[in-house]
Amino acid sequence: MATFHFDLVSPEKLAFSGEVDQVDVPGLEGDFGVLSGHAPVVAAVRPGILTIITGGTREKVIVLGGLAEMSERGLTVLADVATSIQDVDRAQFAETIAEMEAKLAEKEGGELDHAIERLDHFKSIQHELSATAMH
Repeated sequence: MATFHFDLVSPEKLAFSGEVDQVDVPGLEGDFGVLSGHAPVVAAVRPGILTIITGGTREKVIVLGGLAEMSERGLTVLADVATSIQDVDRAQFAETIAEMEAKLAEKEGGELDHAIERLDHFKSIQHELSATAMH
């Protein structure tokens, strides 16, 4: 399988840089997979699980929004937050979700819609974390 260069960058660090076989990105308009030779694209990244596949291994990283750009140089994801699934404090993540739920009553209109959508994304990540913990 042909490889391509991938960089995952967050404000804190360069979370990943190297040659990969495939990257599955949680896009705002829908999840998408990137392989070598993918057409150029710029897409918004939603909170979710980004999967890096290389040499038959899968590395899962939680991203909490950002931007993905595929170009002739490869794929770059500029993530607001990028945390390896192994490094996540599951109790803290559950507490964050509880806080988000508690604050829903303070929101209205479009702000409420956005808060509910973000909460749904976080719950989806939490579900994935629970499924991963069982394996």
